[in-house]
Amino acid sequence: MASSSVIFRFLAEPTDVNFGGKVHGGVVMKWIDQAGYACAAGWSGHYCVTVSVAGVKFSRPILVGQIVEVEAKIAHTGKTSMQIFIQVRCGDPKTQNLVETNHCVISFVAMDETGYPVAVPEFTSVTDEDKKLENYAIKMKQIAIETENLLYQV
Repeated sequence: MASSSVIFRFLAEPTDVNFGGKVHGGVVMKWIDQAGYACAAGWSGHYCVTVSVAGVKFSRPILVGQIVEVEAKIAHTGKTSMQIFIQVRCGDPKTQNLVETNHCVISFVAMDETGYPVAVPEFTSVTDEDKKLENYAIKMKQIAIETENLLYQV
């Protein structure tokens, strides 16, 4: 049975920091993409490619030595696409008390061996939290589509 979520846990390392001494936003985005890919590939059973990232919000820095948790969960599926809600948390590894540092919705498309989109299993929201995440993911997907349409009208 396909899993609808994955959680990565690891320590922020000195090689992850920027000039300000905090974990670089680009490194966090890499973690988001990796967790999103693992979730999308696990759900679909196929190689997946990143299509877009929407609603990225950074609310606090991650420090070297903190434990980092990147949780990815299917929020919505289309015919070949998956919108995955990602939440990043960090905290002191001794207490395991984690706080959110950022979140976003990342979209993936499942591909066959020749590089063409392939159908993905349908995700059905069951809990109230799942339904809220699905509504959020649908809004983020619509914003991404509208933004792209605006760009091509210029």
